Amino acid sequence: MNSTDEISQDDVDSLFERLIIDAKASGYSLNPDTEFAKDLVRSLIVNQRRYGYPSCPCRLSSGTKSDDIDIICPCDYRDPDLDEFGACYCALYVSKAILKSEKRLTSIPERRPSPEEREKAGSGRDILANLSYPVWRCKVCGYLCAREHPPETCPVCKATKERFERFI
Repeated sequence: MNSTDEISQDDVDSLFERLIIDAKASGYSLNPDTEFAKDLVRSLIVNQRRYGYPSCPCRLSSGTKSDDIDIICPCDYRDPDLDEFGACYCALYVSKAILKSEKRLTSIPERRPSPEEREKAGSGRDILANLSYPVWRCKVCGYLCAREHPPETCPVCKATKERFERFI
């Protein structure tokens, strides 16, 4: 099956329900506009089939996982966007203030750095390379752990180990 094959409503509903459960378990909320949210979920499925990973449906993916790791849903920019604007860039995730209508949903500016900026930022991160164990940081939620390898799944936000970076 390729990305142009029909995506069933059952596929969309199944992923949507799983995202709701995962979001609630981690203290997050999905957009209450179910039709809008399910359209985004459908696009995540398209990207999963096309690229092999669920990149953000509102950003242009390169098709290379290592280049797009920061925009795999939930992206690295979700929490800063939620804090500042009340929603992530694509508005799949929203804050409690949005849910309670205490804040209006507005457009969210792109905060993803250019490829050149991302490459430059990626160099020189190993500041204290002589520690007993490396410190790993989840790029989605900021969770830190000191161990040989990053955990398979972040215990806080459930991001996979590819979403961790060596912090120290």
